[in-house]
Amino acid sequence: MEYGLIGAKLGHSYSKIIHEAVCGYSYELHPLPTEEEAHAFMQAKAFKAINVTIPYKKLVIPYCDEVEPRAAAIGAVNTVVNRDGKLYGYNTDYTGFAYLARCHGVKFAGAVVLVLGTGGTHNTVTAVCQDAGAKQVLTASRTGKDGALTYEKAQQHPEINIIINTTPAGMYPNNGSCLLDLHAFPKLEAVLDCVYNPFRTELLLRAEELGVPAYCGFEMLVAQAVYAAEHFTGQKLPEAVIADTHRKLKRDLSNVAIIGMPGCGKSTIGRALAKTLGKTYVDLDEVIEKNTGMPIPDIFAREGEASFRKYESQAVAEISKQTRQGIACGGGGIKTPGNARALRQNGPVLWVQRPVERLATGGRPLSTGLDALRKMEAERMPLYRAASDAAVDNTGRLENTVETAVQAFETTFDA
Repeated sequence: MEYGLIGAKLGHSYSKIIHEAVCGYSYELHPLPTEEEAHAFMQAKAFKAINVTIPYKKLVIPYCDEVEPRAAAIGAVNTVVNRDGKLYGYNTDYTGFAYLARCHGVKFAGAVVLVLGTGGTHNTVTAVCQDAGAKQVLTASRTGKDGALTYEKAQQHPEINIIINTTPAGMYPNNGSCLLDLHAFPKLEAVLDCVYNPFRTELLLRAEELGVPAYCGFEMLVAQAVYAAEHFTGQKLPEAVIADTHRKLKRDLSNVAIIGMPGCGKSTIGRALAKTLGKTYVDLDEVIEKNTGMPIPDIFAREGEASFRKYESQAVAEISKQTRQGIACGGGGIKTPGNARALRQNGPVLWVQRPVERLATGGRPLSTGLDALRKMEAERMPLYRAASDAAVDNTGRLENTVETAVQAFETTFDA
C-alpha cells in the first residue's frame, strides 16, 4: 500500500473518495481490527503515507521518529509519512477543525465552550479552542469522570456559548440520538459536530430549529484530508481546494427528498430529478409495499391510516440513512414529525406545489374529492413549509419543473 487509511472499522469512511478527488493517487482503506495487527502494520512500514483513525491515533506515536510539537502535545497522530524509512507524525485534525470554525466565523476568543466526549478528538478541539483564546473549555461525558461534567450537569451551565460534539452520538447507523436539550443554553451562539455521517445530526437539527448556526464535521473531514495530502505529497495546495472539494462531494453524496400533496407529481418529478442528478430513485410507497407485501390501498383498508403511518416511518428511517438518493415521499409523510427530521439528515427537502384542482386522485385512499383535498391542503401547508428547504412549482412542463428543482437543489450547497 502506498497511500491509505488504517483503523479498526472503515466500512463507511469517505477518506478514499476525498483523497482521490483532491490528488488523484490511489488511496486504500486498510482495516486493522486488532491492536496486534496495527502494531505489525506499523513495524513493517510498508507504506508511503497513511492516515490513522480510531482507535490507533495514540498507538502509532511510538513508531514515529519525529512527531510535530502540536501532535505530541495533543497526544494524537492522524497522519504518518514515511520518508526514506523514517516515520513522521502529524495531526491534521487540528488544522481541519480550525478551518471549519474559521470559515464559518465561529469565534472562540472569550467564549465558554462545552466539548462533548473525552476521546482523542476532544483533545484536538480543546487545543484549538484554547489556542484561540476561549474563556473556559468545559468537558462533558456519560460518566462525568476525570473532571468532566455529566451531560445532565452540563445543562446546568446556561453561560455556555459554543457546543462541540466529539462523540459518536447521532453517527450512522445510530442516527437520531442526541446528548443534550439545547433549550438549556440561552446564550448559545454556535454548534459544531465532528460527526460527518449524516450531514445533519440530531444535535445540528435541534440547533437549526432554535436558529443557532450549526456546522457539520464533513467539512472538517475534507479539510484535514487536504492538509494530510500536503504532507503526503510535499506540495502546498490552495485553500480553495477545501471548499471546492467539500461542495462537490457533498453534492454527490447528498440525497434529495420530494414532498407535497398526493397527486402533485412527486413520483414523476422525483424519477426525472434523480436521473438528472445521478441519484438512485427511491419511491417510499414502493418500499412500504415491498416491506409489508401489500398495496397501499389495502393497508388503509385492512389496518387503517395509523398502521400505514407506522410502516411509512420505518421506511423513512431506513432509506434516509443512505446517500446518493432521490426520494419521492408520500403526501402525508410529514404528518409524523420524525419523518421530516430524518429526511433532512442527508440532503435538502423540496416541496412540489400544484393547485388542488389539478391534483391526480386515482388510487389515493385519502383523496376522496375536491373538498377533502382542500381541507387536507389547509392542514398540511404549514407542515410542508416547515419541512422543506425550497419550493418547486409544478404547473408547467416536466422539463421546466425538473430544471427548477435542480436549481433549488444546487442552491442549498451555496449557503
